[in-house]
Amino acid sequence: MTFDLTAHIAGLARVRAAAGVLFRDSAGGVLLVRPTYKTGWEVPGGSVEADESPLAAARREVREELGVDFPVGRLLVVDWVAADGPWDAGLMFLFDGGTVSPAAVASIVLPPDELSGFEFVALASLDGFLRPRLARRVREALLTEGGVYLEGGYQTSPSRQSQISGADRSSGMTPGKT
Repeated sequence: MTFDLTAHIAGLARVRAAAGVLFRDSAGGVLLVRPTYKTGWEVPGGSVEADESPLAAARREVREELGVDFPVGRLLVVDWVAADGPWDAGLMFLFDGGTVSPAAVASIVLPPDELSGFEFVALASLDGFLRPRLARRVREALLTEGGVYLEGGYQTSPSRQSQISGADRSSGMTPGKT
């Protein structure tokens, strides 16, 4: 029997991906946008398109949603999210957009067919605006030194991993963080 590379590749897992950018104002508030096509608030960003890197998607989405080429900095978070019909499992990337000046905020032009508004929201108030998983992701991105890997918005730990899969995990995970 010979190895069929095409069949092997066809059988590999496929996941969707999205990328967002966290911008803050001088008071530490997080920039959120309000979509017209669904309820609730989001961070600026969106789906990664075919053959597009997460960083390129983040830059493109910021340009499309805010009408400005704000710089997109380092990766803050990768969050694996389980399938939740109709959505497949996915990888969500959050990048650092830094602090934006009042002049930069004044230059934002939202596409009216996609976004109805934006607001800077205090970290303590995120739960009133964002879905719980996204609120956890944003908090972890802003409160954790260096990049962080999450699953469903939670840092992985041996106890959390055993709840997810029942498998033993390496000791390289952060103990006590769930």
